[in-house]
Amino acid sequence: MSPGKSCSAAVIAGADGPADIEDFGREKEDWLDQFVDFPEGIPSHDTISRVLGLIDPNDFQVAFLEWVGKLQACSDEDGPIHIQVDGKTMRGSYHHKDESDAIHVVSAWASQLGIALGQKTVDSKTNEIKAIPQLLDLIDLENAIVTLDAIGCQKSIARKIIDEGGDYVFALKDNHPKLCAAVESFFETAFEEGLAKHNVKSKVVEEGTKARKETRSYYIARIPKHLRELSDQWESARTIGLAISHFETPHGETTEVRYFLSSRIARVNEFAKSVRSHWSIESMHWVLDVVFHEDASRVRSGYTAENLSFLRKFITKLLKRDTTKASVRRKRKRAGWNNEFLEKLLFTA
Repeated sequence: MSPGKSCSAAVIAGADGPADIEDFGREKEDWLDQFVDFPEGIPSHDTISRVLGLIDPNDFQVAFLEWVGKLQACSDEDGPIHIQVDGKTMRGSYHHKDESDAIHVVSAWASQLGIALGQKTVDSKTNEIKAIPQLLDLIDLENAIVTLDAIGCQKSIARKIIDEGGDYVFALKDNHPKLCAAVESFFETAFEEGLAKHNVKSKVVEEGTKARKETRSYYIARIPKHLRELSDQWESARTIGLAISHFETPHGETTEVRYFLSSRIARVNEFAKSVRSHWSIESMHWVLDVVFHEDASRVRSGYTAENLSFLRKFITKLLKRDTTKASVRRKRKRAGWNNEFLEKLLFTA
């Protein structure tokens, strides 16, 4: 077992920072001695923090991804890999009282594989646009569909994705008001005059329980000629899409409407999967906050916060790939109590 796996073992078993990793090492020293030599004993939390803060995040991420192996080989699904890119602020990683300098992490997530492909940190959410191209440089985009929220809907990013052999599905909002309004107008006309007349493909999915019902409707069409003046500025743009999510709960009903621009041809099932899978990264953010307590972490020195963030994402993959019927939180507790289960998670990755 490498030192990296030792650190991973601690985080799997419930450690949320360097102090916890040190405590894990001292409590599990006999078990760890089977795999790693600690001639000077278990390092202190200060040493652990210092080492994590000095490791270049790019090298750290490459080392852990090599542990998993080639990601495409891990997928049982045919067709393109769906890659979601989104940002998250680590709310505890601030120095100033107003929290304005909290670290913001932009991550790439492969939904089919359930794993983070890479991440970049920036000073604030407004700088996500600068980080996205750097993040994409870390990833093989060949045969991939990259989904991005409106903040990443940029012509330069579209061009980069296409140049690297991938495709994109971008959410449209008021940062491109003319294009967004034109797409909205097209679909309004299509609903009034008939979807078939405007070659709009559609799909409706209903899910729910007694307490909550969700209806998701997807619509996609080739970019019409009268929108070409706007869409031709976007590299390889082919289609426009609409996704409507309607929620019913005992407290009332809500509807969310989103518009999209894509370089893919008009396949409604694929479009629905791209839109739906983008929200898997939101699920990952929830796990990081609720299970790994990332927002409560005050770690900030050097690269420590960034490296720990990626390690947490990586470990989420290890925990979710286990088929035991239990939550991620319960699996972490079990790994802390049961060495055999912890070894299973570590050595079958």
